[in-house]
Amino acid sequence: MFQTDSENDSAEPHYLRLRNQIANEIEAGILSSGARLPSERKYHELIGSARGTVREALSQLEAEGLIYRKDRSGWYVSPKPVTYDPTRWSGFMTYVAEQGRLPATETLQVKTEKQPPAILDIFGKGVRNPLYRVERRRSIDERPVLVEDITINPALAPGLARHNLNGSLSGVLRDVYGLVVTRNHVEMRACALVRHTAECLGVKSGTPGLLVIRTSYDARGRVIEYDQEYWCANAIRIEVDLTVA
Repeated sequence: MFQTDSENDSAEPHYLRLRNQIANEIEAGILSSGARLPSERKYHELIGSARGTVREALSQLEAEGLIYRKDRSGWYVSPKPVTYDPTRWSGFMTYVAEQGRLPATETLQVKTEKQPPAILDIFGKGVRNPLYRVERRRSIDERPVLVEDITINPALAPGLARHNLNGSLSGVLRDVYGLVVTRNHVEMRACALVRHTAECLGVKSGTPGLLVIRTSYDARGRVIEYDQEYWCANAIRIEVDLTVA
């Protein structure tokens, strides 16, 4: 039951009161995973707060990963995030399915284009422009959660664009081109989902995200793929299990 501003004389800021009430409903299961929240106008009518106060409360919940926004559709309770262990080499389709969720991949584009010097440096000496750029959108339970931008040396995988890349790209590189990943370097940092990426994921530009950068090497030390994954921050949870000697 929502309390109006006149009923609650707490010194706590109004937006935090609304944030706490919604968070409590999510925790109690009153608002279940995937449920659509009332509109901002409805919250305004229920509690009498200014629309700006309602937006601030919802933005706070979004930053915490409890809710997410669909463009032109409203606010929804975030599903349980998938667990990602960067120390375990397992592709998206595999580790999402292992957690009882439904993964899907859509190839948005495959093209050959010149890359900036910083990208060429990652691939090392002797690798020249242009390189393959593969862009894919990946979903969990039919919700788009990440856009990945993958760079590949075409000298290692000629004719890559002719293959179906809506499944495991690593599987295509292995089975068709004999390229086997033996080492991954993974970097993670906070980011904002903006412009094209936000549009592909159906979120507002500036939505909090997580950038996962993976550089994959073969046994000869060659870079097989350089992958930049732009995740909806509330869709992924990083978890590492380490044995201490």
